[in-house]
Amino acid sequence: MMIDSQLKAVHDGRSGTDPERQALFDHVTASLGPDGLDDVLDGACTLIYLYMTWLRKAHEDVDKDVIEYVVPTLVASMRRMPKSVRPEAIPIMAGLVIAAGTGLSPNLWRKQYGDWTEVEMTPLEVTALLLADHINRITEDRDFATRMVTEALSRMDADDYEDEDED
Repeated sequence: MMIDSQLKAVHDGRSGTDPERQALFDHVTASLGPDGLDDVLDGACTLIYLYMTWLRKAHEDVDKDVIEYVVPTLVASMRRMPKSVRPEAIPIMAGLVIAAGTGLSPNLWRKQYGDWTEVEMTPLEVTALLLADHINRITEDRDFATRMVTEALSRMDADDYEDEDED
């Protein structure tokens, strides 16, 4: 929801921090409690994994390597965002995306390097945002990435509901 909101703001020409969006984000994060932030981080990593899985399959369909075509563009975009993405966070985000693009869990990949730092929070959001935007541009559909996530969640909910019926 937050990624979709930010994408729409960018495409509508609204730059900078939207006070309404920031208030919503602050409210959501404050209501999560101590374990909630870990859930948000896990969710962001899951989005990145989902996006990179889709991108990998799309690139394989045209005999291209997802790492070769996605990572350099992602890194170049992050380099143009020095206020949001500090230079030292870029290699970490690139590694995270490469891990996801090769089928590794971004959550497990990251655990080998320790806990997330505060400096990495915005770059993580930016990474998910840039991947969603990349997917939307490939499909020429501004809502494709959001719809993909919504459909995946709907399938999970349906599977959970079927599992409850079987019990």
